[in-house]
Amino acid sequence: MLHILTIIGARPQIIKAAALSRAINTKFAEFINERIVHTGQHYDENMSQVFFDELEIPSPNYNLNINTGSREEQIALMVSALERLLSKEKPSAIVLYGDTNSTKAGAEAGFNLKIPVIHIEAGLRSFNMKMPEEINRIYCDQVSSLLFSPTKAGYDNLVKENLLKNARAFHCGDVMFDNSLFFASIAEKKSEILQLEKLVSNTYFLATIHRDFNADSPDRLTSIFSALENITVEHNLPVIIPLHPRTAKQIAQLPDLQNRIASCSLLRIIPPVSFLDMIVLEKNAKLVLTDSGGVQKEAYFFKKPCVILRPETEWVELVGVGAAILCDADANKITEAVRSLLTKKLNFPAIFGDGHAAEFICSKIISDLSKI
Repeated sequence: MLHILTIIGARPQIIKAAALSRAINTKFAEFINERIVHTGQHYDENMSQVFFDELEIPSPNYNLNINTGSREEQIALMVSALERLLSKEKPSAIVLYGDTNSTKAGAEAGFNLKIPVIHIEAGLRSFNMKMPEEINRIYCDQVSSLLFSPTKAGYDNLVKENLLKNARAFHCGDVMFDNSLFFASIAEKKSEILQLEKLVSNTYFLATIHRDFNADSPDRLTSIFSALENITVEHNLPVIIPLHPRTAKQIAQLPDLQNRIASCSLLRIIPPVSFLDMIVLEKNAKLVLTDSGGVQKEAYFFKKPCVILRPETEWVELVGVGAAILCDADANKITEAVRSLLTKKLNFPAIFGDGHAAEFICSKIISDLSKI
């Protein structure tokens, strides 16, 4: 039996990892034993046992509680702690997701101890080396033994970078598409967000803003909110904004922006929402505006047009099929993109797999890990 150690560091990674855990427990339990390590990078106080029970997610077996210091300091502390744990656990391989500091630390610890690294969400590129996430994901791909890309473009990046010389790579589909199918039915039964916020399906826009280059920049933040204000006026529909704490902190320091938001009744700021509530908000929105990579994809899963509040995206396919438009923080581009997307007939081809990515990944771990 293979003993794998899954390393995660943020709430989205816990949710992504749930797809693999479900597949292991339901179809591959006799072949794979999984233990989960949370580095503590973005540990959420709301992740009580209720959170894990509600989403049918296994609780982490270990929490390293490392969540302070600069990026470099944090990664160094994680590498040290993970090397001690890996020496104790002696796993057959470690599984990593995405591009967080925890991903980079896990990859480095595995490489140092010569333990095979499995990277899920491999090959994604923004081609913006100023983003720490880009550095994290590239390093992880370079030291991995098995690479699972959610998209054809991601797989092609791995080929172009000659990473298949020392690793095996697969275009597997997206585990978050697996999750969207699984959790959507749970969300429909459990979420009451539409009733609480008095929202009717397809009569509101949904916006999320949390990236540091947006949230920490008064000019960019003001421009984005100017666009949101314009959109409410032009379309006479509310924009629902579950406000990230980082963004809320910046707005609190900008009295002019605060006043503008307060004076626009259709700009509706609400507290951060749970994952299930977010799914329901996405599924019922008329259009989504976001700087989140995950929310971009989830909008696509639910066949919703998306305005991307960034200069580039890892999910180039969304732009390629016309379901999303890159606007950065340009108020005029954002306003025009909403107008354009609402007047076009959009197609949402199946570019993220068939909803069984996690099962494919498990089968390849079992059959191919020994070939590395």
